[in-house]
Amino acid sequence: MKNEGIEGTERFLSPGRSRGLRAVRHFAVGELVFACPAYTYVLTVNERGAHCEHCFTRRDDLSKCGKCKQAYYCNVDCQRGDWPMHKLECVAMCSYGENWCPSETVRLVARIIMKQRVTTERTPSERLLLLKEFEAHLDKMDSEKEEMNQADIAALHHFYSRHISDLPDDQALTELFAQVNCNGFTIEDEELSHLGSAVFPDVALMNHSCSPNVIVTYKGTAAEVRAVQEINPGEEIFNSYIDLLYPTEDRRERLLDSYFFMCQCTECTTKSKDKAKMEIRKLSSPPEPKEIQSMVHYAKNVIEDELLEMCELSLEKMGAIFADTNVYMLHMMYQAMGVCLYMQDWDGAMSYGEKIVQPYSIHYPAYSLNVASMYLKLGRLYLGLEKKSQGVKALNKALAIMEVAHGKDHHYVAEVKREIVEQK
Repeated sequence: MKNEGIEGTERFLSPGRSRGLRAVRHFAVGELVFACPAYTYVLTVNERGAHCEHCFTRRDDLSKCGKCKQAYYCNVDCQRGDWPMHKLECVAMCSYGENWCPSETVRLVARIIMKQRVTTERTPSERLLLLKEFEAHLDKMDSEKEEMNQADIAALHHFYSRHISDLPDDQALTELFAQVNCNGFTIEDEELSHLGSAVFPDVALMNHSCSPNVIVTYKGTAAEVRAVQEINPGEEIFNSYIDLLYPTEDRRERLLDSYFFMCQCTECTTKSKDKAKMEIRKLSSPPEPKEIQSMVHYAKNVIEDELLEMCELSLEKMGAIFADTNVYMLHMMYQAMGVCLYMQDWDGAMSYGEKIVQPYSIHYPAYSLNVASMYLKLGRLYLGLEKKSQGVKALNKALAIMEVAHGKDHHYVAEVKREIVEQK
């Protein structure tokens, strides 16, 4: 396949960022900038039986692979379509049985190796950027990342060396794993639940901004890039690599740790939302900066350790200083909401969702999937609790965002519309 490019865009040298993607025509809010099929992908193990291994369709009547009995498909066509990749895992799963447990990243890299062996030309997912051009940032990796890389290489050898002849040498594998870690994507559903991992080279060409003008959503195993701001000819097209809820210092730390750069976007240089995100209670004696920093440190430790059983205690402790709209309070409320959902405490989950959704709408950019997901969760909770008018209102707010972010013809949009119609 020749380098045909992507209509309406071009690859260019972005000042201070090396390569990037820019518009050569105008894109309106909600307009599809481009779609990109996955170079290769894997369904997460937790969704087996609920989604088709090949097309990621969610349905109840899937048929399982007759050999490994672990992969599920819509029909024979999907099973045949997936066989060139699945046969690698099928044989290994039959061989290892319950002991077959490579990570999702290892599974994805194994598929990339197999794909590279049978693909000699540029693929439809590499119209502007080849997978082999991915940055690896090997010179910036610390000892912890190097150890993780070596563990992945060891797992690849352990689970696949019998089934992939002549694996690349360790130097090549070190670079490939680093490339995937810096450029891989997680495919998510309409509620942002994890479905799988994939590589989309053309999508990876876009640089990051904390005020992105596009958003990436998924239709099956294809990525769709849509404008969430007006984009004029000559303007660079920016995606976001991270969750944008948090203040500038946090975002920069995450970007530096995972992607090895210090973000200098407008949002990071102006810090325009930091005050609202770090709201402090109006106290007779305002806390000292050191006390605030200590509470931030405490909040991060609780969040990172995922001590969900401490949610209520943590909210009480942080609430002595932080306002309910503070992003660390919101994060803890989100965790508490998840615990309530797990325990089927629908009223508790609804209560947390109601506290979260409005601050989310302020802190996140317009047309954020995080906001849509929260309205969606809240709407479905309302309907389950027979609060019909509130449920329809929340679903309509989710729908307004999803029609821009996913596109009006997306099956997730159709599902939400159907839920709304059923309430009339």
